[in-house]
Amino acid sequence: MSISVTCKTRSEESKPRALRREGLLPVALYGHDGANSVSLTMPAKEAQVLLKKAAINNTLVDLEVPELSWNGKALIREVQAHPWKRTLYHLSFFSVSADQKVNIVVPIEITGEAAGVKEGGILEQNLTEFNISCASSDIPESIEINVSNFVLGTNLSVGEVVLPDGVTVLDDTEQTVFSIVAPAKMAVETTEEVAEGADAEAEAEA
Repeated sequence: MSISVTCKTRSEESKPRALRREGLLPVALYGHDGANSVSLTMPAKEAQVLLKKAAINNTLVDLEVPELSWNGKALIREVQAHPWKRTLYHLSFFSVSADQKVNIVVPIEITGEAAGVKEGGILEQNLTEFNISCASSDIPESIEINVSNFVLGTNLSVGEVVLPDGVTVLDDTEQTVFSIVAPAKMAVETTEEVAEGADAEAEAEA
């Protein structure tokens, strides 16, 4: 999902309180021009909506500053807000180049119906997202895992997931992403069948 934000330049003499009274939020952009930064504004309501969709240091946004004829990818680097009223005071963006490596969180998308589920099993998902590292131009919207061929008893670990080219997972590779387990009733029936089989063998040997 692409998130787009448009900001306007602001004078260094402008007062933050005055801007907030006008419904504007002071914003800073870093990294777009070496060590230089630029002072911007954006509507406070738009900033609140943005923060419901994007996470600090995790979500890339498409940032545009028409007055500078600049647009590019940026991370939300810092959010200043009132400690309990949650009123926003200031927002900082950090520009990210297309080939720059970023650490980011992406959701896991399970596709298909597992063979083990068709047999009556249950898919227990332990992870819903991955922490990954990749170039900002290669960020996938999600990591897709097709479970169609997985049978009862399957345990898929992070290290076994096939990732898109250029993507490295940062999570513990031994962590279990999901398991396909037998429901309690099926497990009990299986245990009873094994016990009955063992009794029958014992009687035959006697």
